[in-house]
Amino acid sequence: MAELALKYMKCGEGMRTREKEHRKLRAIATVSSSTQNDPKQKEEEEQFWKMTMIEEEKGLLQQWVTKNLTTTFFRCTRWRVEETADLLNCPFHYFCDTSYAGNHYPFVDLFVLIFLLCSFLSASAFTALEFGSRGQSFWRRRFKRRYLLPSGPILLPLVVLILYHGQRINSLFPLSQMGPALLLLVHISALSFESRGEQRSLRYAVLEASTVSGILHASMYLDSIILPYYTGLDALERSVFSGECPTCVCRREDMVAGGRIVLYRGWSKSTLAIVAALCSRMLGRIFGEEKSTLLVKLTAEVIGWGSVAGDAVYLLRIDIPGERESLMMAIYGGICALISCNELRKVYGAAVWLAAKRHSEKKKKYVSFEADEIL
Repeated sequence: MAELALKYMKCGEGMRTREKEHRKLRAIATVSSSTQNDPKQKEEEEQFWKMTMIEEEKGLLQQWVTKNLTTTFFRCTRWRVEETADLLNCPFHYFCDTSYAGNHYPFVDLFVLIFLLCSFLSASAFTALEFGSRGQSFWRRRFKRRYLLPSGPILLPLVVLILYHGQRINSLFPLSQMGPALLLLVHISALSFESRGEQRSLRYAVLEASTVSGILHASMYLDSIILPYYTGLDALERSVFSGECPTCVCRREDMVAGGRIVLYRGWSKSTLAIVAALCSRMLGRIFGEEKSTLLVKLTAEVIGWGSVAGDAVYLLRIDIPGERESLMMAIYGGICALISCNELRKVYGAAVWLAAKRHSEKKKKYVSFEADEIL
């Protein structure tokens, strides 16, 4: 059902071909009418031309109805179930009970795409700078790094604002397809970069709490975008039109929010793992990084990285009908590469820290041994 709908949505080329054929037929009819003065022939040609025009109008109407129907399915926020008398062929009968408000202007979609690319480049640039101490010290001296990160106090409110209006960002680059990538960038940025400037200060606690609040709000608004889209996709793929109304469908199983085809959700275990990692990091900074708090912090961050990597790989591998496969592969492939680089950086930093700690312990033992010898 969805393949048929998408086929009609992309049939502009076929319509242009039919227009060329009608022009040829019109030219043939004109030549034949000019050469022959038989009224019967003229009447047959007029009827033939009327039939071709009716078929063309039917094709255009079918294309318009199919496009608007799929848009209605993908943007429906409330499906209502009706009682059915045919329990054998139609156990569950649903219809859409909401109307779509319409899209924003196309330049809004372009702005969101540019914002997504800038957020990705910002996270990638700071990841590269973290590998070298020179870049790190430069950004600490000259500018506050957090102001340019997707999880920072400037860009994160913009992310929340974009996702809040995401239902109507659907002209060129639908946010139902790019929204998960935007939330994944926020997750990666929050896990990768930790503010080291403020130690046990109220300002640090407020910034971390606002980051947690922003991530929770962004996850909630993302679900308000993707859940209707995934539900409509499930309704098109696994339902049969009953014919009682344009959106009336019969199903063998009940309809759930988000459908059963795509399992990704914004408000999920990954978001809770990110929030737990940020909270453990904040508590460790305020109360001191002892062995217990450090262990809890490392465990929460490992779980968070595993959850984010799992979401990125799932979105990279899943084939969702109607999405631009090349664009989605490029976006989520870049996010997977960014996650790999940050995980490699974290492992490398942990190895360097452990080596330095062992070296300092050996040095202390050597100094204490020399002191005992002197005494």
